[in-house]
Amino acid sequence: MEFFSQTYVALRGPQGQPQTASETIGRLSDRLSPATLLADRRAAVLALKGLSRDHKQDVGDRALAGLLDVLASDAEIDSDIGKAVLETLIVLCEVDPANKELGFKYTDIVLATEKTVHTLFTLLGDNSFYTRFSTIEYLAILLQNRRQVVQSYFLKAPAGTRNVIAILEDKREIIRNEALTMVQTLVAQSPDIQKVLTFEGAFEKLFNIVTQEGGIEGGVVSQGALTCVDALLRFNTSNQSYFKETQLPPALCSLLLYPYTLPLHEPAPQEFALQFWDDQKAVNAGLVVGILGMLIGTKGSASQEASGYIRCLVEIGLASNAPVRLKTQSLRLLPANMNFPLSEIVVTPYMPVPETNGEEWDRLEPASALDALVELALHGEYNGLDSAKRLKNGLELRAAASTVFENFVHSDEIRHAIIQAMLPVEASAPAPPVTPLLHALASPLDTSSVDLAQISSTHFACLLFAHLLRSSPRAKLSARLIKPGPLHPQQSASAGQFFVPADGASPLAATQAEPDDDEPPQTLLQILSENLSLVLLARSRPDASDGENREWDRVVVGYLSLLSQWLWEDPKSVRDFLDSGGLGTLVEPVNQISESDVLIPSLCAFLLGICYEFNREPGEITRSTIHQIINRLGIDNLVAQISRLREDDRFRAIGPDSIVQASPLVAKPGLPAPKQPSQEEVEIWFDWAFVDFWKSNYYTVQRALPTDPNQLSTSAGQNPETAMLVASLREVIRKQAEEIESLQKRLKEQSTQPNEVPQLQKQVTELTAQVSDSAERQKDLEKEQEDLLVLLDEVSAKRKRDKARLKEAGLEVSEDEADDDEDDDE
Repeated sequence: MEFFSQTYVALRGPQGQPQTASETIGRLSDRLSPATLLADRRAAVLALKGLSRDHKQDVGDRALAGLLDVLASDAEIDSDIGKAVLETLIVLCEVDPANKELGFKYTDIVLATEKTVHTLFTLLGDNSFYTRFSTIEYLAILLQNRRQVVQSYFLKAPAGTRNVIAILEDKREIIRNEALTMVQTLVAQSPDIQKVLTFEGAFEKLFNIVTQEGGIEGGVVSQGALTCVDALLRFNTSNQSYFKETQLPPALCSLLLYPYTLPLHEPAPQEFALQFWDDQKAVNAGLVVGILGMLIGTKGSASQEASGYIRCLVEIGLASNAPVRLKTQSLRLLPANMNFPLSEIVVTPYMPVPETNGEEWDRLEPASALDALVELALHGEYNGLDSAKRLKNGLELRAAASTVFENFVHSDEIRHAIIQAMLPVEASAPAPPVTPLLHALASPLDTSSVDLAQISSTHFACLLFAHLLRSSPRAKLSARLIKPGPLHPQQSASAGQFFVPADGASPLAATQAEPDDDEPPQTLLQILSENLSLVLLARSRPDASDGENREWDRVVVGYLSLLSQWLWEDPKSVRDFLDSGGLGTLVEPVNQISESDVLIPSLCAFLLGICYEFNREPGEITRSTIHQIINRLGIDNLVAQISRLREDDRFRAIGPDSIVQASPLVAKPGLPAPKQPSQEEVEIWFDWAFVDFWKSNYYTVQRALPTDPNQLSTSAGQNPETAMLVASLREVIRKQAEEIESLQKRLKEQSTQPNEVPQLQKQVTELTAQVSDSAERQKDLEKEQEDLLVLLDEVSAKRKRDKARLKEAGLEVSEDEADDDEDDDE
């Protein structure tokens, strides 16, 4: 009753007359003075709290200074007044969508000095529930409005770090949960605060919260704690180094139910591969996977710790029932310079049993991780179960698998080993099974109808095979020898081409048959040229719909992209392509261009220019032959067609991490739009590797088109044999340099064994001499080549002068001799 009496007296005007809100707020503000009694100040604060909702500006303008004084002097003494004043300040500083300026204005007044912020971080140490909870709420609002100012004051707060760590250990869940939200904002983009909290034990406290909540199944609380861990580690190498020195790294894999110390030869446990997933669990697992990828990126992939993380991500992406987005994230986080033995790791994929709603799974035959990766890129997840669909999540997963394959084959030795598995064996030996990549690449498409699964498989096969050949003369040399032999038409991917149930047989093996005739097998390059011609014919049918033509265009783009990268700087492959009828295949699309169709003609013009530039081998189709065709088509026209490619939206939209594009033909009348973006139908045209290749070389092709056919190209300054020899010598020098480095390292390690030192020194001397000899031989070869070119020019010039003198002397020069001279110049 005394409280109500005091409040009534404070609000009552002279002689009991009613007052306006402004007058009441003025009177209440006066009662916040330290000279008044604590009970009166408490009553005034409670009254101002009630008025602050409806009269925010009046309370802020008149009472804010007094409220801050009460916070500094009374909040620690009286929890009731502390709770009331904090709740009032929350109302004043909260940004109201209807009037944002007031919230920021009062926030700036509060943060004019560091006094209030220091007081708030001191109040975090108060064990009173309402005081601590309201303080966390108010700090969260100040951080949201002016984060950098609060962060600068926090670093100078005497008890700030200790009290922030203390609230993470609070047994009251509501306080702990609010603390997680506040800490996320406090550490954002502040390496200094991240370091301070880390060395005070923040990682341990956060992982304790995750463990208490049940790991990644702990709901939003686990999400908040893992988000804080991510914020403390990201872009902070110091904290990452500290984290790896603790006992916590194995806990990351344990959260995913993956054994951190699992040997490479042992399979992953089934409880890891097959789990029950909901949306929240997928979000929490995504945070853990993101932390794993971040830690892998800071260490060499050959380290033991990184190796365990890499295998965990590989198993998630290739052999688990995790959501598609989580699989895609896992594959994307694998390092670009990965030295992980994918071909030696055996994984056990699973496939959902139809009509069981994901509750029952078939275990498929174990396979190497490399084979599983190729299968995933070619046909999609679960053995191509939904490969005919063009859903966004599914294509992004296959694109991520293609990128991992590209990173894995960066070594020339790995590329050569993969291509060697595709080469034919001796006649006496049994024919090896056709690899899935070669089967998808060389199998002819059924042009009578559009099979979306088959088209996607062929397109991705072109992308993968291009990764094997790009910038590798050795790989291109081996690829020219590939002869796939008899191939059956591709089955639907959903029928299962590669993986089969563990208790069944491979349907692909069952369909193998003997060839029907004795015709010699075609090379892969000839098959690709023939398949390209067939698809172009199917594309030109007048009864084809826009959707069908767009699918055929996608296959043509895959073939042309692969051939462009294959034939670049490879005259022998250019000769094989021209001999197989490739020239006529390229000319027709360029000659029949329309305004609505620029992509295919542009790529054909680009490939035609490559054939002209690198046609240096003798054959029926000479450079002069191609030059005549180029002149007939028009050099300016071809140059313009090549340039138009970069203006096409399907080409311009490609980036290093974005090759999946929305399809313009998705909107169909009568069909509802997808509710989720992941259900959106999309498409893939190019990958970033080809876009980068094209941008680096298209000017060279354009510049080569108007050159004389008898002129030696600057890009083909070395003949293929010399180029191979120089490349071989460089490889020898590189290996010998590595061997020298290895021997020097062994010499240092075994310095205590004097008997071996002279021998090692002798080996180092011999290898150094060999390196010097190799370098000298390379210089001699280059000089000899230059001399031969000069001599050839001199002889050609002398013959022309002699012919001119003979004609001037009136002597007859036969036409045959003149033709021979021209052929010699070519």
